[in-house]
This record gives sequence, structure tokens and C-alpha cells, in this order.
Amino acid sequence: MPNKSKTSSGRQTRPRQSQRRQPGRERPMEPAPEPIREGYRGADKLKGRVALITGGDSGIGRSVAVHFAREGADVAIVYLEEDDDARDTKAMVEAEGRRCLLLAGDVGDEAFCREAVARTVEALGGLDCLVNNAAEQHETRSIEELSTEQLERTFRTNIFSMFHLARAALPHLREREGATIINSTSVTAYRGSPHLLDYSATKGAIIAFTRSLSGQLAGEGIRVNAVAPGPIWTPLIPASFPPDKVASFGADVPLGRPGEPSECGPCYVFLACADSSYMTGQVLHPNGGEIVNT
Repeated sequence: MPNKSKTSSGRQTRPRQSQRRQPGRERPMEPAPEPIREGYRGADKLKGRVALITGGDSGIGRSVAVHFAREGADVAIVYLEEDDDARDTKAMVEAEGRRCLLLAGDVGDEAFCREAVARTVEALGGLDCLVNNAAEQHETRSIEELSTEQLERTFRTNIFSMFHLARAALPHLREREGATIINSTSVTAYRGSPHLLDYSATKGAIIAFTRSLSGQLAGEGIRVNAVAPGPIWTPLIPASFPPDKVASFGADVPLGRPGEPSECGPCYVFLACADSSYMTGQVLHPNGGEIVNT
């Protein structure tokens, strides 16, 4: 993993930085997030599969795309407008010998969600795994300062999109043996976050969505699971918080540091492949040691 500075207590810190614009960009981040750890060996766990990954241009989504490619999958990645980051991810996927389709658009738009699925199936020949990962968050000190516009926007991006994409993907997932849906939730769904009220609420909704949809689709052989990351070093962090919070981000968890996207990607590989064939409606927790009541 990249070098980071440490405090006298051994807790790792990051340089002060802030982008103050969402969606965040990965290129300006210091240090650069790690998408896949050096020495990770693919084992064809997803050979011949096709995955659609929202928020796939950077952060955890990029890690999922690169891990899936190393395991043999072709991927389509959805992103809003971060063209440079998306092209970087495409190059990483293609370096693994796999195809990568770039789809720019707003996952809060139901019509675009249908289009993204249709274009993936047309270009890559089907769909085996839907990874609902795109999200936005905005720090707000009080519920009184939380505007209706922001509230609706956060829910539209973070949870409505999952309904839209799952509906559009289902006819295609039904055609593939071992099809899966994987949703990105968060540790905030379990412990709350006073300054991320709307974001935390959507992440709680994602857990209920995952558990409910898993029961609905279990009889069809489509497994639905989730991953609940803790503090992970992604563009969402400098794009959400002021420089002092960015510098200390993740230092308060038991492992004393924020996680890397590379420490989340294997969770998605596990849930997408046959290794997790007896798991549905479950949540994995790469969170640096935070104890959560699941």
C-alpha cells in the first residue's frame, strides 16, 4: 500500500486536501488509492462473466472492475462525468486482457439505468453480475440545514438507482446461471453518522433492500448480497470533507488507518463467484475492526 504519515500514537494520517466538489476525482488524490494489491493472483473465478458496475470509474468501483477483470470478467462501468478517471480504469481493465465499456450518465435517472443495462448486454453479450456501488454524500451539521433538494438527490442516487437497475437487469440475469447482485452499503448504516444524516439513511435502506430482494429472488437462483465498507480512501472523502477531516480520516478505527479500495475488491469477487454459492441476503464488513450490530 502507498506510504502514509503516522502520528505519535501510530495512527496513520493523510496530507490535508479537499476537492469540495462531487463527484470526486481520483487523479488529484495524495496518496493515490490502491485499486488492487501487488501480487493479487486471479484464479478465473469469474471467467467468461459480464459485470455492470456503477461508480466504476474510481475508488471501490475501480477496485471491483480491476479485480473482476483479473478474475476473467468483462465489465461495463457507469460514471457521472469523471472522464479521465473512467479512461484510467478502462486502461487497467484492458491491461488484464478484458473488455471495458464506459457508460457516462446519471444513475438517478431511470431511463439512463435502463439504457446502461441494454448497452451492456448488447456490447458484452449478456449480464451475470450487477454491482450497485454509485453513491454521493454531503456533510450537513443539522437536519434543519438539510434541504429537500439534497435529501431527494441523495436518495435518488444512492437507493432509487438500485431499484431502477435491478428491474432493468433481472430479465438478463435470469438467463445466466449463478447470476448475482451486489450492493454497496456502509458502516454508517449500523452506527449512524450525525453529519451524514441522509447518506446514512440511504445506506440503511440498502441493507433492507438487499435482504428483501434476496428473498424475492432466491427461488430463481439469483443471489443478492452487500458489502458495508468502513472508512475507505476514495475520491468521495476529499470531495465531502474539509482538509482537517480528510487528514485524520479513518484514524479512529481499531486498525488505526483508512482502508484501501484493494481491501474491498476481494469481497465483491467472493460474492460474485461460486465460492459464496450458499450466501444470499448477507453483508460483508471490511471496516478496519469496527464492531457493528448486524
